[in-house]
Amino acid sequence: MRLSAEQLPVSLTRGLAGIYLVSGDEPLLVGEAADAIRAAARAAGYADRRVFFIDRSFSWDELYQASRSLSLFAEKRLFELRMPSGKPDKGAAHLAELASQPPPDVRCLVVTGKLDKKAGEAPWVRAIEKHGVWVPIWPVDSAALPGWLRARAKMLSVDIHPQAAQLIVERVEGNLLAAKQELEKLSLLANGEPISADLVLRSVGDSARYDVFQLAQAAAEGDAARAFHVLLGLKSEGVEPTLILWALLRELRGGSETEYGMNPGLRLESRSDLLKHIHQVRGSRYRDLGFLSRRRRYAAARGG
Repeated sequence: MRLSAEQLPVSLTRGLAGIYLVSGDEPLLVGEAADAIRAAARAAGYADRRVFFIDRSFSWDELYQASRSLSLFAEKRLFELRMPSGKPDKGAAHLAELASQPPPDVRCLVVTGKLDKKAGEAPWVRAIEKHGVWVPIWPVDSAALPGWLRARAKMLSVDIHPQAAQLIVERVEGNLLAAKQELEKLSLLANGEPISADLVLRSVGDSARYDVFQLAQAAAEGDAARAFHVLLGLKSEGVEPTLILWALLRELRGGSETEYGMNPGLRLESRSDLLKHIHQVRGSRYRDLGFLSRRRRYAAARGG
């Protein structure tokens, strides 16, 4: 079966499946799901845990032999396969067999990176989904982060004001581990009281995680404040200016190609014509790019 991370704890209380697959690129959520499975396995008596790191040099015969040998330390064993690439290659048949015919004294946990649609349709994944449990982990987007924080606060037996949750989102955007740590710290500072916006402003640092595509998207949407915030974040992280410029030009060209496809009669004879046309089509959206440039020069002049 396929379960969400939220459904996993209830499922574990009903008993252990023969094999689990946890996939995703969000380290905090992947780690928490794997920890829950490990804890349930220990509680069920699977005390002998063996970890296999799957890479190109890994010998699948090692796993095969281990699954058929007796444990020296305990009757029940947990095999943990860490496979960042999500591509078992020659070991796909072994995983499918482990899923369909697991040894009676063994439970398996497979932890991988994100599996795209094609990878998710691989026979070994389908075998795990059919005979065990697949827990695909998806990132929490910005719109859902306030709700995620409120749920986390409830787990800590503390209330959080909506404005406070939004402030945390703005400061730790995309970094769930930082958000979790800040929430735990705030719950202690609140001393039993609801977490307020004022408390957040006084205690939370800026731990946001940025990429150049977020900057291009914010600029394209005309959100100058967010674009400038992301730009400063990229600067603090040491991102090369040429990479930032590439992302902005990519967005500009994409807008031009979209408009050209809708208007085949359009003819742009020069770069200035291209920029002029984009300016006319998207209006105030791209005026903010010049604003960002001026703000950046101003910050640099002041030593920012």
